[in-house]
Amino acid sequence: MLSYRHSFHAGNFADVLKHLTLQRILNYLTQKSKPLVYVDSHAGAGGYQLTSAEAQKTAEYQQGIGRLWQRDDLPELLAEYCQLVMQFNNQQPQLRRYPGSPWIAAQCLREQDKLFLHELHPKDSQTLTELFRKDRRCKVIAADGFKGSLGFFPPTSRRGLLLIDPSYEIKDDYQKVVTLISEAHKRFATGCIALWYPVVDRYRINQLEKQLQDSGIQNIQLFELGQRHDNNHFGMTSSGMIVVNPPWTLKADLESTLPWLSHELGMTGEGYYRSEQLVAE
Repeated sequence: MLSYRHSFHAGNFADVLKHLTLQRILNYLTQKSKPLVYVDSHAGAGGYQLTSAEAQKTAEYQQGIGRLWQRDDLPELLAEYCQLVMQFNNQQPQLRRYPGSPWIAAQCLREQDKLFLHELHPKDSQTLTELFRKDRRCKVIAADGFKGSLGFFPPTSRRGLLLIDPSYEIKDDYQKVVTLISEAHKRFATGCIALWYPVVDRYRINQLEKQLQDSGIQNIQLFELGQRHDNNHFGMTSSGMIVVNPPWTLKADLESTLPWLSHELGMTGEGYYRSEQLVAE
């Protein structure tokens, strides 16, 4: 199935959590001079027009990046993330565009680093290729990232980050992400793996957490940001990031911003966050 298009959801509260987490991980990993390999299993188009018909139809960005745009009271680390979004908007005061994970990663990474970006949707893959046409560090792969990502591990530099961010429109994705994490960890036990997930059905997330806890993989952290508490209505109430081998600074970094974000992006009286060591080191 290729019906999912992230352009309907770009810049929403889930993107804020995902991209803040990505920026903080790469900020840490790039402190060492040794080259780093970044692999994105579901890269999307790389950037999105918030003025498009798709983005305007849902207007989800208004409850995400829109609530943070040009504020002068942002926590320090959140301000750094917002600066990246402003850079994608050419430092203009109007919020017209929102960057995808590949673009954010490319800004955080250095000349010696490499990016391998998987995207199966033909139109998004073409857009992604054009976006990075002049960036020799980047290779766009028009293929299924569930199958292709493992081929880049372990990297010769023994330093890498795998971002797993499927649409979950196919329910098998919940099992596929566990399999991919397990296989990637077998090949590259010291590598960092970051998984994004939506909370639409809490039962599925509980299963996901249990499978990872039972996997034998150590040092797993979980971070979640919710607009509202779990309910039986249709739609995503919250989203989360699960990180294997996280930077030792990540938990403190996110705990300095998540309380503020849950208050500002949550529905009145319902915003919440989680920050947990899911599996000990």
